[in-house]
Amino acid sequence: MGGWAIAVHGGAGVDPNLPKERQEEAKRLLTRCLDIGISALRSNLPAIDVVELVVRELETDPLFNSGRGSALTENGTVEMEASIMDGPKRRCGAVSGLTTVKNPVSLARLVMEKSPHSYLGFSGAEEFAKKQGVEMVDNEYFITQDNVGMLKLAKEANSILFDYRIPTQCTCGAGAAAMDSPLQMNGLPISVYAPETVGCVVVDKEGRCAAATSTGGLMNKMSGRIGDSPLIGSGTYASELCGVSCTGEGEAIIRSTLAREVSAVMEYKGLNLHEAVDYVIKHRLDEGKAGLIAVSKEGEVACGFNTNGMFRGCATEGGFMEVGVW
Repeated sequence: MGGWAIAVHGGAGVDPNLPKERQEEAKRLLTRCLDIGISALRSNLPAIDVVELVVRELETDPLFNSGRGSALTENGTVEMEASIMDGPKRRCGAVSGLTTVKNPVSLARLVMEKSPHSYLGFSGAEEFAKKQGVEMVDNEYFITQDNVGMLKLAKEANSILFDYRIPTQCTCGAGAAAMDSPLQMNGLPISVYAPETVGCVVVDKEGRCAAATSTGGLMNKMSGRIGDSPLIGSGTYASELCGVSCTGEGEAIIRSTLAREVSAVMEYKGLNLHEAVDYVIKHRLDEGKAGLIAVSKEGEVACGFNTNGMFRGCATEGGFMEVGVW
């Protein structure tokens, strides 16, 4: 065993003109989350507990797109989704369409541990949450004024905003920003590519891997849209070999089953973690834009992305620690 390792992300795709203060704010949050995870690992918490703990922290802070601060649907409401997976026995839980559950990742874990199912959505997931006694809040808790403003811009541009905090170059004239964009999703133009899903992957000192991912989805998305984050094998995957959390263009990640592909090429091609991450980013996304973080049972940690940046941080038991954006 190579000791424990941890990685966190706050989304792939970063505006080149992102203000320096916003970059530093993101780095501080990622560093705080790494410190929380490191402390838990040093206290011998298992990997599955650590990924939940860290993602809960990310969901509570409004900086990234999960929990409080989630992107808004076309109706101006929040619909959140999350998943979690425990590598040793490949147990998993996922939830979608949450509107009042304060920490979606914890409900995903309860689906894994307290239900006969792997995935619950919308009213059924909310009812399950009530029965489990999890903390619930009004939908307004998740909505920030920044997001209200960005939804207005998205509607004016008649487009989906990937990074809902980055104004489009043209916010007047219906469809102008969307039609000028060279980026597409399922053949349709979008405006700016920079999603801010959150995730965490951990391998503990026993070599057990786990992964968790949480998001509010896309700004101005259709109500009922489900992305890659709650889909086991696409946005989240953990096995006896590795743990993976993805971020980016959800539809591309879904088509490529990106998270599972990392584990698959390690198993079937005999690649190490870094080789596997590099391979899937280069050969499995087609024209999609995405990124991922991963750990292996040997204590390796890796990240990969084909966007211009990804909010990320990682640390190992050997003393390595890094937080980056570009």
